[in-house]
Amino acid sequence: MIILNKTGLIAILGTGIVIALILVVSNFNIEVNINSKGDQVSTDKETGQSVQGSQTDSMASHHGGSTPVDATIFNGLVGKSAPDFTLENYDGKKIILSELKGKNVILFFNEGLMCYPACWNQIAAFGKDTELGSKAVILNITADPKNEWKQAIDKMPELASANVLFDGNRQVSQKYGVLTLPSSMHKGQFPGHSYVVIDKEGIVKFARDDIQMAVRNQELSTEINKL
Repeated sequence: MIILNKTGLIAILGTGIVIALILVVSNFNIEVNINSKGDQVSTDKETGQSVQGSQTDSMASHHGGSTPVDATIFNGLVGKSAPDFTLENYDGKKIILSELKGKNVILFFNEGLMCYPACWNQIAAFGKDTELGSKAVILNITADPKNEWKQAIDKMPELASANVLFDGNRQVSQKYGVLTLPSSMHKGQFPGHSYVVIDKEGIVKFARDDIQMAVRNQELSTEINKL
């Protein structure tokens, strides 16, 4: 049998207390580290979500996401008199729609400079289509400033043969309701790819917003033949 004197017993108890304290402190540090990491992960996740949300908002704003689609005005055009307007073309000539009565008219509202190549291809196709041009006056309407259109002609000379009108203040585009159609990538700011066919009496007979942004000469020729 081992007999401990008072001094030995005190030494053993002291060692036990020290070991217990070490274990308590170690557990506390582990919990603190775990909680800190958890807080960091949470913060990182929230920060990531904030950045992603900001990027999404920015993209939506860039593509007119803040302006909802509204085709009410555009869809209500058919069967009514086409809203009159006066716009200047690239050659500086003022075109007044009401003065074109007695002729069929095709309006092509488009985004212009930023809509390459889809809108450019359609404008160029109109300029080269003498058959369609003999059936109707074709007016390509863009919201671009007139002085910037030369950039497009320099890049695609075929555009020079088309009749392009400049709706810089968007008033005509607003009258026809083309700024908030599905084809517009900058809703509320620019038209997309929209057609309006007007007969010789000045009545809208056909309207189409084309989200596929194709060249529609043949389809438009068919619509003109119905008049």
